[in-house]
Amino acid sequence: MDVAEIVKGDKLILRGLKFHGFHGVKPEENKLGQKFVINMDAWMDLRTAGESDSLPDTVNYTDIYRIVKEAVEGPPHKLLESVAHRIATTTLNKFSQISSVRVKVKKPHAAVHGQIDYLGIEIFRCRPTEVIAPT
Repeated sequence: MDVAEIVKGDKLILRGLKFHGFHGVKPEENKLGQKFVINMDAWMDLRTAGESDSLPDTVNYTDIYRIVKEAVEGPPHKLLESVAHRIATTTLNKFSQISSVRVKVKKPHAAVHGQIDYLGIEIFRCRPTEVIAPT
């Protein structure tokens, strides 16, 4: 099932964020690094911001950009799954108004024999919902 079928509503969209990182299982990836491209969606209710036209009523894109930048340019991970997970969980932990995120990590220069646009992964994370026990 496509995530779009699961999550409806407003979202912040960040596309084509490019960074140089040192992630991978091969020693040369950790030493030389390579380019990574990130796409991210963050679902939240944007009605109040739409009505008020006020930045405090939304999440600033640059704050999310900084989270992505720190994850990709920061300490190396072996797996792209780990990089994406760090971006997703940091975003959800920092911004309570964001209900779910989708993070796509692209590796356009992956060391494979053949022509590719990119290899990568995509994850989807939702904020855990609290279950209220009946009284």
